[in-house]
Amino acid sequence: MKVRAVVFDLGKVLVDFDYGIAARTLARQSDASPEEIRTLIDQSPLLFRYESARITTRQFFAEVRDQIRFKGGFEEFAAAFGDIFTEIPAMSELNTTFRQQGLPTFILSNTNEIAVGHIRRSFPFFRHFTDYIFSYEHGVLKPQDRIYEITEQRSGASGQEIVFLDDKPENIEAAARRGWRTICHRSPNATRMALRQWIN
Repeated sequence: MKVRAVVFDLGKVLVDFDYGIAARTLARQSDASPEEIRTLIDQSPLLFRYESARITTRQFFAEVRDQIRFKGGFEEFAAAFGDIFTEIPAMSELNTTFRQQGLPTFILSNTNEIAVGHIRRSFPFFRHFTDYIFSYEHGVLKPQDRIYEITEQRSGASGQEIVFLDDKPENIEAAARRGWRTICHRSPNATRMALRQWIN
């Protein structure tokens, strides 16, 4: 069956990230240590509430501000919280190759409004995808079935028509149960090699 859509995860696939950067920056205007701040914001229950749209951006800021006693304003917080990313050029170039071949590409990501805003402003490659499915816009996180259903609806593809690249095994397993072709991303070279079985 022909591949009709390539779906990329964002973090650790197209961009690397380090919440330690944000924690150290925020600590300069807080009563909490970088370690305490990182525990609060890095893959934490509070972050998952934010990325699943259970709280708004302003509510997320207020909770972090109150818990770490942050003395700056929202704009300072958002700048620090968002500026944690670095592009992975070999992967963004892979997207360029697919688009040049006429293959639609998508981003499916557990993420948040601050992160997406920063990435959109900072990384030109981000503009060159067919569509985007973000957890905070739909109120559901991978590996829940609903976000994969939304991706199928938005892409117009399903089952083996979709190739999905993600670094987390649980997300890959959920996609594989829907019949998607999947690659658990570990490195650009390994992913490129794996893709050859489906895309020339």
